[in-house]
Amino acid sequence: MKPYTSGRIKIPPGFWEGLHQLGIAAHDIARKAQLPLTIITESIVSTAQYFAIWQAYSDLIGDTAQAIVKLATVFETAKYPPTVLAPYHARDYRDALNRMARYKQLCPPERLLITEEGEYGTIELEWLNLGEQPGPPLLVGITLACLLELGRRGTGQPLTAHLVEFSQPMGDVQALEAYFGCRIRMGAKRNRLTLYRRDLDRPFISYNEELLEILTPALDRSLYELQNNRSITEMVKWIIKHSLTGGRPDIQSVAKELNMSDRTLQRRLTEENTSFKQLLTQARHEQAIEYLADPSLDLKEVAFLIGYEDQNSFYRAFRLWEGDTPSNWRTEHLSTHSPSEQRQGMLTMNS
Repeated sequence: MKPYTSGRIKIPPGFWEGLHQLGIAAHDIARKAQLPLTIITESIVSTAQYFAIWQAYSDLIGDTAQAIVKLATVFETAKYPPTVLAPYHARDYRDALNRMARYKQLCPPERLLITEEGEYGTIELEWLNLGEQPGPPLLVGITLACLLELGRRGTGQPLTAHLVEFSQPMGDVQALEAYFGCRIRMGAKRNRLTLYRRDLDRPFISYNEELLEILTPALDRSLYELQNNRSITEMVKWIIKHSLTGGRPDIQSVAKELNMSDRTLQRRLTEENTSFKQLLTQARHEQAIEYLADPSLDLKEVAFLIGYEDQNSFYRAFRLWEGDTPSNWRTEHLSTHSPSEQRQGMLTMNS
């Protein structure tokens, strides 16, 4: 099966609400992460933005271990997204973990590698598209904690792990040992959760065959479409648009998001009759039109949001695109359409 390589990450419903329940407001996280406040309403973000959100939350919350324990238990099962709801209603813990590993490809940039040997079953967390760069410690911890929480809620039993290994410091070790019910090893080579194999055979009291018959085909179809129906051009433009704020993404950084070399990416784009430079220009143009349709954004903000360090560079580029200045274009278009109509029109034009 192909790995998740698009750089697109879905923010699950209730994500910001769950963080808010722990005392941190969404706009504070966005500011700390140096992201535009509009990120709060985005259902899909880039890998870099996703990591920045988690790092900002970690910086604001304080002790990583305490946050891991709280986050693992705060979300109600009724608010699980479909990618987690399907594992929760699996036949047993093993089935649930295998489903989780499969459908993780539709969500964050991580892969779960499951192995069973002797008395134990091990789930190793591997980050995609990042080379040797680790994910934020809080995200690593909550990912492994949620896998154990899934087993506890599904079986209705207070399951414990055999061993948990983290490659980075996680704060209060005692708090983590109390939650996982086992020894915690810091400074390990890998991030791994080791379970008792006998627990993987435990049936889920939440097993729902009828619901799985509804969820599984839809999730499998989404996974197939993700893996097979997206062109490199679409993926590159999407990544560029979500990496523009305050800077100009280069082909090396985008290739890294896609888990390929920049030479391979150049070749793939040439095969689709385009280039990175062309897609960067198109992305900036399309984003400029969308942002200018929002009267709450001043021109300096628009320039920053599409990766220009100064307004003059933005003005020169916009004149080449539209034959007019950004301010004149906005005045002309917003005078004949309401902001909502204008935004919808621009979205339609760019789709």
